[in-house]
Amino acid sequence: MKANTKSAEAERIVRDAALALMTPEMGECLVCFVDRQLRSFGCDNTHRFTLQYRDASAPRATAIVKRLSRLGACCCDCEIFLNAYEPAFALWSRDRWVEDAQGEATCLEGGPPDVMPPCAGVRRGAVNPCGNWERPLRGW
Repeated sequence: MKANTKSAEAERIVRDAALALMTPEMGECLVCFVDRQLRSFGCDNTHRFTLQYRDASAPRATAIVKRLSRLGACCCDCEIFLNAYEPAFALWSRDRWVEDAQGEATCLEGGPPDVMPPCAGVRRGAVNPCGNWERPLRGW
C-alpha cells in the first residue's frame, strides 16, 4: 500500500514540475514562450509549443497555426524563428572595432543576442509577439 502511495506521489511531483516548466508565464508572448521551450526541449517538427501556448493562454486563437503558416512557419515551431520573427533590431549588438594581438584593427560584426531578454509582455489572450520581436526585413 505504501509503495502505491509513494509511486502516486512521485508521479504527481513529476507532473507538477513538467506543468510548471511548460506553462506560459503571466503576460509572456507566444514567440518568447516558444523560444524558451525550444531552447529547453528542442523542436520535434510540430507546432506543439504553439498549440500549448494557445491552449493555456489564448484558447480563442483557433487559427494560430494558419496565421503562422502565412508568415512562413508552416511546419513546426522552429520555423517561427527561421521565417516569421527575429529579435528586434534594437536588441542586436553593434559592429565594433578591436585591436588584435598584432595591433591590427579587426571588425567584430554585430548580431542578434545569444539569449533574449525577459518577455516585454502582452495581454492575456494575445498571440502577437512582444516588443522583443519583429518581422524580418527581406530584401529579395
